[in-house]
Amino acid sequence: MIRRWFLAGLLVWIPLGATLLVIRFLLGLFDTSLLLLPPSLRPDIPGLGALLSVALVLGTGALAANFLGSKLLDWIEYLFEHIPLVRSFYGGMKKLAESLFSDKGTSFRKVVLIEWPRPGQWSIGFQAGEPLRQVSQITGEDMITVFVPTTPNPTSGFLMQVRKRDAQVLDMSVEEGMRYVISLGVVPPNPGSRPSSMVPAVPAE
Repeated sequence: MIRRWFLAGLLVWIPLGATLLVIRFLLGLFDTSLLLLPPSLRPDIPGLGALLSVALVLGTGALAANFLGSKLLDWIEYLFEHIPLVRSFYGGMKKLAESLFSDKGTSFRKVVLIEWPRPGQWSIGFQAGEPLRQVSQITGEDMITVFVPTTPNPTSGFLMQVRKRDAQVLDMSVEEGMRYVISLGVVPPNPGSRPSSMVPAVPAE
């Protein structure tokens, strides 16, 4: 009985505690936006930095959507792109942000199943970005870029080029696929989600 209660308690506190730690980390990270204010104007109010960060992001988005604001941001971007070292980092981060948050981005749009690390063993991966044209030219095959994350930490993994005909699109959302990976396979996709009938992966539109 005690063992069952203990395990039930762990099932409650492990996800709850991990979530609270992440929230605390994010709030602490957002609070650093207060450094933009002069020391004499920085109020010691927990969470105020998070509100300031949200307001800053919304304000920048509104500015970028405005014609004059977009011209100003284009000028700032032009300056960054002409500074050695800075332009490489800025350009890479910009492409990553556009890939992840833009509606036209193509990263992590599909969950695929590939036969890896050896025949007879299958792994879940995510179609990531556009295929490398050079790889297709060298191999003579239609290829796609697939990221296979490690579990339970999906921030690391393996990036590989896979023949398009060898990757099968799964009938699940990227969120469901990521949740399945993070949970060590314990949390399956929704009951309505099931592997499609071996549909070859295609580049995201």
